[in-house]
Amino acid sequence: MIESVRKTMTSTGEFILPLRVYIEDTDAGGIVYYVNYLKFMERARTELLRSLGHQHYTLAEEDYQFVVHSCAVRYHRPARIDDALVVTATLKKVGRAALDFLQQVRRDGELLCEAEVRVACVRASDLRPTALPAALRDAMQAQRGERVNG
Repeated sequence: MIESVRKTMTSTGEFILPLRVYIEDTDAGGIVYYVNYLKFMERARTELLRSLGHQHYTLAEEDYQFVVHSCAVRYHRPARIDDALVVTATLKKVGRAALDFLQQVRRDGELLCEAEVRVACVRASDLRPTALPAALRDAMQAQRGERVNG
């Protein structure tokens, strides 16, 4: 039951966010509209960031913003209205100014959609690339079990 499932981080570094499909997510036939899988994945990345103690609005106040640089999506099976989904976000690489994620959307363990997403860090003031904030980079590296630069 989705109501009893909470967003969690597994020991392997996979962030898990449960979602329910609502009518607004679907086309006239009750099938999830393809672009909405990307919205689900965005929510998982946002909640992962929040779980590490960072908020988009706070980072924006510090002149940082995140933009999707690239995304490769594969659709396997459709989700339908009222489905209970699990959306994952696994951080694959922490770069100087970018984060690479593997994301999946599943229903009862069945893979419906997967994507490789690169998110770039830019200055909010002019949208030019910039290095990740040190505290966020350290939190991301620690989450992946990497050595944190001191």
